[in-house]
Amino acid sequence: MNNTLYFPIPEEAISYLKKKDKKLSVAIDRIGEIKRPINPDLFSALVNSIVGQQISTKAQKTVWNRIKNGVGVVTPKSIHEFDREELKSFGLSYRKVDYIKDFSAKVYTNEFDIESLTEMTDDEVCKQLSSLKGIGNWTAEMLMLFSMQRQNILSFGDLAIIRGICKLYGHKEVDKVRFEKYRKRYSPYGSVASLYLWAISHEDFVVRKS
Repeated sequence: MNNTLYFPIPEEAISYLKKKDKKLSVAIDRIGEIKRPINPDLFSALVNSIVGQQISTKAQKTVWNRIKNGVGVVTPKSIHEFDREELKSFGLSYRKVDYIKDFSAKVYTNEFDIESLTEMTDDEVCKQLSSLKGIGNWTAEMLMLFSMQRQNILSFGDLAIIRGICKLYGHKEVDKVRFEKYRKRYSPYGSVASLYLWAISHEDFVVRKS
């Protein structure tokens, strides 16, 4: 039985994006339905986001599976009980080990109330998470998208998103001003646009001229 949960993509989001952007509309039709797994558990999802910093999706999955196989259920207590060397043996750098250990200790001792994030705005979530070691906007945005299932997340710090925009619209680069133009165009469904831009960024996806 498959218990995998996927990011919810409402029909109105697809209709809205296709109406707003002709090129994205063509890409959505070509790509079809996207099923992107999510993890509603905030703690393990954030640990996974830290694992994924500056490495490929494939490498992230490999390291994450090692952690789950070694630790079992990823909780503040289970991570807290593993020492630095044990966590590093799963394929993590010492820097990431220290970020994860610091985060787990703060949640374990109730110094950081992770569940309170659900009541915050997107900007507040970014600000709160950025107070933790090794957590920046990208990591916070990935948590909001793939755990909290926020509907309007489009990350300027995500290289694949930028690559997808360049491929779709024929840009050589995307600066902050140009990015904001697309972010406003996709709003309030930036997260769904992100899923399709990730798909577009793949090397095997060729944007054909209409």
